[in-house]
Amino acid sequence: MSRYIISRPAISDLEAISSYFADVNVEAGEKFLQEFNKRCKQIVSFPNSGRSYDDLQLGLRGLPLEGYIILYRSTDNGIEIVRVANGRQDLPSLFDRLN
Repeated sequence: MSRYIISRPAISDLEAISSYFADVNVEAGEKFLQEFNKRCKQIVSFPNSGRSYDDLQLGLRGLPLEGYIILYRSTDNGIEIVRVANGRQDLPSLFDRLN
């Protein structure tokens, strides 16, 4: 059975997003996290549905979610959520720090 795991950097991203929503709109934050979980399950079912981000990392894909991008890659056991980035964020610099 395929599943998804969330990397430590993606957990940090989600904590920052949650902190933002806690200050701005708790209900919107709860909705975002519910939609995030739904989108992750969708990714597991259709791992090639997202846009390719091979220019950032080989095998990296992404799906949009309410102004953010869920960046992920396929693994032997399912999907790894690599990052959850703001759509306006400079994505290349985000991955330069990881390499």
